[in-house]
Amino acid sequence: MTEKTKEQPSFEQLLEQLEQIVSRMEAGELPLEATLQEFERGQALAAECEQRLRDATQRVNTLLQDAGTAEDGGQAH
Repeated sequence: MTEKTKEQPSFEQLLEQLEQIVSRMEAGELPLEATLQEFERGQALAAECEQRLRDATQRVNTLLQDAGTAEDGGQAH
């Protein structure tokens, strides 16, 4: 496990935090300032989740391209 992995929450943990924020906001019991803070935190979490999904998609695409190249015997199309 790398240091980066130890320090950063997993995608699933980020998503869970985001879901908790949405639940608290939907309950409508937070004061305005707390709601704004939760919204800002939710925006940051959503952006991080989106970036991680883009990174994962890129990794999958790279793997698929590498697998396609290996199946072709290393010849380019």
